Amino acid sequence: MNNKTKAVKLGNVIVGGGHRPSVQTMWKEALSKNSLDTLPERIKKLENLGCDILRFSAPDMEQAGLLGRLSGMVSIPLVADIHFDWRIALKCLDYPIAKIRVNPGNLGEAWKLKEVAAKAADKAVPIRIGVNSGSIPKDLQNHQDRAEALVIAAEREVEALDALKFSNVIVSMKASGVEETIKANRLFSSRHNIPLHIGVTEAGPIVQGCVRSTVAMYALLTEDIGDTLRVSLSGSMEDEIAAGLEILALAKGKRERADIVSCPRCGRASFDTHAFTGRWKDRIYSIKKPLTIAIMGCVVNGPGEARHSDLGITGGGDKIIIFKNGKIVRICKPEEADTVFGEELAKLI
Repeated sequence: MNNKTKAVKLGNVIVGGGHRPSVQTMWKEALSKNSLDTLPERIKKLENLGCDILRFSAPDMEQAGLLGRLSGMVSIPLVADIHFDWRIALKCLDYPIAKIRVNPGNLGEAWKLKEVAAKAADKAVPIRIGVNSGSIPKDLQNHQDRAEALVIAAEREVEALDALKFSNVIVSMKASGVEETIKANRLFSSRHNIPLHIGVTEAGPIVQGCVRSTVAMYALLTEDIGDTLRVSLSGSMEDEIAAGLEILALAKGKRERADIVSCPRCGRASFDTHAFTGRWKDRIYSIKKPLTIAIMGCVVNGPGEARHSDLGITGGGDKIIIFKNGKIVRICKPEEADTVFGEELAKLI
């Protein structure tokens, strides 16, 4: 946990100041009037999976109004992502939005930033300065050190807000390259006590994105750099949350939620681990206890190899085996697997 940064409040979440780094994701659909009433339930599922902060794009005034209405319907802090039109930020601030995110300089003239900062200060809403490799100011685009260019761009915006007496700020500097991302955040952290949101931008599909994000974030988090994070994947919000929590658990050496151990499956498998994991992973990842759940493909790597698990399931022939701490506790038919596993899981939680 980073004790070097100041604390910034986002709704019911505190970022920085030694608090546990928070995990974020970003909503991947446009908002609509017809779907608004169904979103709180979907958002609650993300919250149950471990999402602490949820960001939405607000590309126009209509979307801003819908996002504002939604912010009053949920408990999780919602962030408005603003580009170009400062009036959209002002509209969002009419609602209980937890944070405004802007790119350096893209609001236009200085007086527009001044209006946004004044209203954000009045509402006690922080501003995230979000710098990425695609939003570096023109005069920095050919800078010989792209990591340093990211830092300079962020510092310019911090200075502009400081001049307006606005210091309720979070900064992010993301590149699609791992080394640039690490270097920029290390450099900024060495100069400032401003909380950092970390991540690799446009990280890619799930495999590449998870690998790149893990390498960058693990390096930073183990150095106590990073107060909130997002794994940006060309994939689902659920996968982003799961990946973020896993990186956080590994970097900080503390697991707060249930973990799944599952085999990759092979020719001797008599139990479909892939299908079973798909059905149960969200339920398991929602458990707020550091349990280890094993989903194994055969008796070879079932109770023996996964004997450390709190609960496990595997198959052999026409039988399904449920085990706890390496000891078989129940045997059932394949068609009863989900029911019996659910009963044993309920006993643990």
